[in-house]
Amino acid sequence: MNFPQFWARGSSGDFLCWRWSSRSLAEAQTLADQAARQLAERFRAGAYPPKHGGYYPDRPFREQVLQEIKDDAGEMSAVVTRNCYGCLVLNTARVMFVDIDLPEPKPSGGFFKKLFSKPALTPPSNEQSAAMATIENWTRNNSRWGWRIYRTRAGLRLLATQALVAADSAEVENVFEALGADPLYQKLCKAQKCFRARLTPKPWRCGLHDKPERWPWLDAKREKQFQKWEAEYQSYSADWATCEFVRHIGNPDMHPGVRSILELHDGPTKAESKLQLA
Repeated sequence: MNFPQFWARGSSGDFLCWRWSSRSLAEAQTLADQAARQLAERFRAGAYPPKHGGYYPDRPFREQVLQEIKDDAGEMSAVVTRNCYGCLVLNTARVMFVDIDLPEPKPSGGFFKKLFSKPALTPPSNEQSAAMATIENWTRNNSRWGWRIYRTRAGLRLLATQALVAADSAEVENVFEALGADPLYQKLCKAQKCFRARLTPKPWRCGLHDKPERWPWLDAKREKQFQKWEAEYQSYSADWATCEFVRHIGNPDMHPGVRSILELHDGPTKAESKLQLA
């Protein structure tokens, strides 16, 4: 896992770049200034910077580390971070999560029900049933594996319970492909050498559309603005869950290292609450 402690923003004219360091803020600032100058020079030479969206698989996540979890040997086994849109994320070195995206279910009910109440999700779609069948068939043929299966707003989440596995291993790559894991998620896990599972709801799904100030905050005013947003987010998301536990399949044995991570996951996600998903 790679979550650098120090981040800095460099500028050159209208061009801004963030860079990182695990050693010092000064080093991060030097690298950021250098990157901004290079970007400006490339633009002046006629090379337009490429467009990117969302996460960059080839670089560390610019996320504040809120909690660190170590194993019995003192090695870092997991960290909880806050992502760019304000959600808490569980990052694990060897406890495997699989993210499977499916077409998002549509709210059911008439016009006024949709307008004035939380949407009641439709029954599992054909795509979800097909994905479940794939998981069950694969697990029958690979009986040493065990899975906790969760339903998310946009698909399914799997947690491998029988053993610890390295995120960048060939075995994980093969399992991802067999189960239909989200392609971007596959790239992130391999590049960052960790698995990720969102713990708290997406803000806009709870009705909060303001964007948070992103860490690291450039000044005290922006940090205060974030704290105000965070209080609103906690209020908006209180009655929503991130995922819903469906069932366990396959090998019933649970590795001790998985059990400790399971507690970190199921509590914040409200997996047993039966609340609406966001």
